This record gives sequence, structure tokens and C-alpha cells, in this order.
Amino acid sequence: MRNREYIFGNIDWITVTLYLLLVLMGWLSIFTASAGEDIAGIFDFNERYGKQFIWIILAIILAIMILIVDAKFFSAFSFWIYGFLIVVLIGVLFFGSTVAGSKSWFKIANFAIQPAEFAKFATALALARYLSTLNIDISQLKTKLYTLGILFFPAALILLQNDTGSALVYFAFALVLFREGFSGMIIVIGVVMGVLFVLTLLIGEYWVIAGLFAIGLLTFLLKKKWRKQFKLLLGIVVMASTFVFSVHYSFENVLEPHQKKRINVLLGIEQDLQGAGYNVNQSKIAIGSGGLTGKGFRNGMLTRNHFVPEQSTDFIFCAVGEEWGFFGASVVVLMFLALLIRLIHMAERQRSRFSRIYGYGVASVLFFHIAINIGMTIGLAPVVGIPLPFFSYGGSSLWAFTILLFIFIKQDANRLNVL
Repeated sequence: MRNREYIFGNIDWITVTLYLLLVLMGWLSIFTASAGEDIAGIFDFNERYGKQFIWIILAIILAIMILIVDAKFFSAFSFWIYGFLIVVLIGVLFFGSTVAGSKSWFKIANFAIQPAEFAKFATALALARYLSTLNIDISQLKTKLYTLGILFFPAALILLQNDTGSALVYFAFALVLFREGFSGMIIVIGVVMGVLFVLTLLIGEYWVIAGLFAIGLLTFLLKKKWRKQFKLLLGIVVMASTFVFSVHYSFENVLEPHQKKRINVLLGIEQDLQGAGYNVNQSKIAIGSGGLTGKGFRNGMLTRNHFVPEQSTDFIFCAVGEEWGFFGASVVVLMFLALLIRLIHMAERQRSRFSRIYGYGVASVLFFHIAINIGMTIGLAPVVGIPLPFFSYGGSSLWAFTILLFIFIKQDANRLNVL
């Protein structure tokens, strides 16, 4: 058995190495995306790349502190951490500052912090703590309601802050619930609702409803088992039709004008290359101009001249695509993929159910951020304003992702001490 007294003895160094490499590559990308023609130095703390260096050093200190803390601390205080972040999220609604249309920041002098980023690891902890409780039965309605409640409260508070992107991240926890035995219908229903939403916007609610009833009729005529469950089949068609009718109302009255515009542009309903579609269009031009091998470090014209808005934050991936080309972008994607596969492998080898559930929570949150962020930079996902883990500029996101990851690394290091 490994030495229990040696703090760093059981650490998964493959994961740590991937983390450090991604952070380093992210910092270089921020440097090339935010530095002008005349630079005082790569450690100029008045510039974003200089500030990010400070965030990185502090993030590494945070990681070391997490590795020093007893692994049992995180399971024992999961609900307390979750409750504290819920209170902070409520506080933001009353005392927070508005940045880019979202009232989701606390500002003190020149320092700003976004609690919504930290709520993700707190929710992962609380979910893992609850689902790992002894004698819990996931088939009971009470368990399902408590589980959905844990996910709903932070997501709802973040949505009230007008930070839709961060709120959508909580859908990623459906992958955790599926792994732990919840019905896969949760994911199926989510996919079907997404398809119906898109089809309704593209062809109109009446055509979609007509299609639903046609499918229902064909199912009734061709499948004998559904003839015996006619009421259930009719109920499914009616509920789906009701959802379709609600799409138009929700789209017009719930979403903000800029959000509606972005969705219409993504679906090709509108063309607005100078407005809602400008960011994505410029991003695709930058990535495409990189070609196969890229233009080289600090040689990207669109990157250096800041032609892509938010290039060091939400659209940082276009800097990678322009300067390092298809090969460089592929390397970054493969490194993220390697990290996700490693996390799933680590989760499956846990002896503690709490650690396994939390590990899947980490992988799910990271996967959602990676897929949506890269997807929106190449025009495959709507622009919802979420950072690329370890790459995008910002102390809040870097610290939150570091805490999220290293709590699991600590749990994994302690797995041999679990009986």
C-alpha cells in the first residue's frame, strides 16, 4: 500500500500535467490575443496576459491547498459549501454589479469575482453528497425531487442574474444522473425537446404539430403494442404539441432580444453579419485563415488586430485556430478529450460512491463548457457566453475550474484509504 502520510504520493500526475499544459497554452493564447504591437513584456501586469499570470499563480496555490486538506473535508462540508454559494448567489441579485448585461459580479475596487462560476463545483459536491447517502433509493419520487431541487436552485438564481450561459451548464448534470441509475429518458426527452424547439422555429408550430399527430397515427397503426396503450400514446402526442405551442411564447417573451437574434442567425433564419452574427462570422474567418498549420505564434493578423470581439475570453479558441491551424486546434481538442477520458477512468476506479459521482460531475461540467464554447466559435452552437476551461481570460473561471478539478484529484489520491 502507498504511504498515506505523503501528501502528493498518490496524485494522478497525468491529470495534473494535462491541467498545467492547458493552462500554459491558454496563457500564451491570451497573450497573443490581447497584446498589441508594442508590448512592455509578457509579464506586464497592466495587460490581460499579465493579470492572467497572477490568476494562474494563485490558482496553483489554491490547488496545492486543496491537496493538503483532508479529503473527508469536502464530503463532510458539501452541503455547507453549497448553502454558502446559494446565499452568495442571492446576494449578487441585490448587491452585484452588471457586466455585459449580466448582474452576476461582485466588484471591489479593481477586483471582480463571479460567484456563478464557483456554484458549479458546490453543486457537484452537494449532488454527490446527497446521492451517496446510505439507503438512498433513486427510484423514489422524493429522491428525484430532492436531486432536481439541488440542481434547480443555483440554475434559477443564475438565470435571474441574466447569465443564461452559466445556467445552461446545469443540464450537464443529466449525464451524472444517468450514470447513477436515473432513467435515460431524461436525456432522450431533453434531445426531443431541443429538436422540437428548432423545428418549430424553422417551419412553424402548426406544421410540427401536424407531423407529431401523423407520427402518432402511424405508430398506432403499425405497432400492435401501442394499440393497447392508446391513451399513453395520445398523451405523449398532446404533451409534445403543448410544448411546441409554448415555444413561440417562450421565444418571444422569455429570451432577451440579443438571444433571439443569435438563435435566428445560428439557424439561418436571419443574416446579420454586422450585428448578432458578427462575432461568429469573424471567429470563423480567423479560424479558417489558419489553414492546416497556422500562421505561427503572434503572426495572426485577425488575432493581433483584435478583429474578433471577446477574443481573449469567450472566443479564445479562434486565436488557437488562426495561429496554430487545424493541427494546433486538433492538439488542443485532443488534450481536452484526453482529460475527459482520464477523469471518467478515475471516476470508475473510485471506492467511494461520493468520489465517483463527484468525478462524473467534474467531467460533465468540463465537457459542456468545452463542447459549447468551441461549438459557438465555429458556428455550431449559439453564442451563450461561457468560457473555455483553462484558456479563457478571467480569475473567476480559472479558479473555479481549478477547484472543481483538484477536489476530485484529491479524492482520487485518497481512494486507497477508503475501505
